[in-house]
Amino acid sequence: MALLYLSTADRAEVWKPLFAAAGEEMIIGEAAVTDPAAITHIVCWVPPQDLRRYPNLRVVISTGAGIDQMPAMPEGVSLVRTLAPGIEEMVRDWVVMATLMLHREMPVYLGQQRAAEWKTRPVPLSRGTRVGIMGLGRIGLLAAETLRGMGFDVAGWSRSGRPAEGIEVFGAEGMDAFLARSDILICLLPLTAETRGLMDAAFFEKLPKGAMLVHAGRGAQLDMAALKGALDAGQLASAMLDVTDPEPLPADHWAWADPRLVITPHVAANTDAAEGARHVLNVLRASRAGEPLPGLVDQARGY
Repeated sequence: MALLYLSTADRAEVWKPLFAAAGEEMIIGEAAVTDPAAITHIVCWVPPQDLRRYPNLRVVISTGAGIDQMPAMPEGVSLVRTLAPGIEEMVRDWVVMATLMLHREMPVYLGQQRAAEWKTRPVPLSRGTRVGIMGLGRIGLLAAETLRGMGFDVAGWSRSGRPAEGIEVFGAEGMDAFLARSDILICLLPLTAETRGLMDAAFFEKLPKGAMLVHAGRGAQLDMAALKGALDAGQLASAMLDVTDPEPLPADHWAWADPRLVITPHVAANTDAAEGARHVLNVLRASRAGEPLPGLVDQARGY
């Protein structure tokens, strides 16, 4: 059982001593592969185009929590995403920061700063402000817990509608009711066939007038033209985006200069190298023991 490592050189330097201490073989780069039949696991962001070179491949492991960049795996090859507490905490922190920035009207104040304008606005209370979180996985639940602790009225939406402690949860049939009570909408959904293009003009019309959007899901879930239309119509007051469509945005894209937007370049989280290595070691051990793989993706569902 050998792992083929296809990622950055600086991350490899962190992984090497951890793999050596665990007694696990790690082959760095395809050029170092002398026996393709020995490769049973590959860790990468995007795999080699022709996986048939590795006849005994069992598992492909994404170096991040996302897997929408991955192609369909060959029959018999499992796909695993990285599970690392640091990823969840980083995204939680970004979501809370973005929620507070929009809640406290920072896009307005940033515009006033650029205009050298000193002007105060009413200060809103978190208490009574309704936050809706789309996507109640580990990150969504962590964000919900934090925002609830700050006084926000938090509800969630997931396709399954599975209950979550302390918050009202809406299922697939409850999307309209969920949107209608979301003054600040947070998107943490995975990219699937159902969520691609989800946030369009009709979607935004279901939010309260003057709602705000925090987007840390995937860029292709958001119709950027519909976003501009909703902002121009006052249906949305502001938005903070960590993901866009396309990504990165062209230099002349309207969104860069729009004062109602705050954009960060897909930096809500970055896998901690040591945590990523420990997760991959756990996958290797589980694979060898025939146990469930941590982070296993249901490729039919897309997450």
